[in-house]
Amino acid sequence: MRDWVDDHVARWSEELAWLDPVQEAITVRLDVVHRHAARLRRVALGDDGLRFWQFHVLLTLRRQGPPYSASPSYLADALGLTRGALSARLGPIEQAGLITRAADQADRRRVHVQLAAAGHTAFEQHGRAMEQSESSLLAALTGDEKQVLAGLLRKLVLTLEPAHVPDDR
Repeated sequence: MRDWVDDHVARWSEELAWLDPVQEAITVRLDVVHRHAARLRRVALGDDGLRFWQFHVLLTLRRQGPPYSASPSYLADALGLTRGALSARLGPIEQAGLITRAADQADRRRVHVQLAAAGHTAFEQHGRAMEQSESSLLAALTGDEKQVLAGLLRKLVLTLEPAHVPDDR
């Protein structure tokens, strides 16, 4: 079975003696999968105005478990943002009623960002839609093939991102 990437690699392999054809095939196909995954995420979020980065904030809070709360510094680290960039992103999400920000009862200098009921509902709705989209993206693979691919990608991710986000709720 051949795809357009095979033709792309064959053409460039003739032109560029230094090109590693297997590496080129892998990276081009990863780009194709990423492009389709990004499109499916946009479709899954629908026309209600929720952006992927906003969904990612909701996801990060939901991942904390009840009461679905985290410090802004934890969120910034988890999302790979500066504190200022996070603050700018939290504003519209808070105005939409998806999160709340409240001062810590014991230390008024500390703030907690918490998933609001509407944010919980939005996460569930969009999370389910994304799950269905991602399932369709991987439908060509058998269960065993998905396991092999997941393992290979894990190995790459562990090499690229060996550090973890500190657990500073």
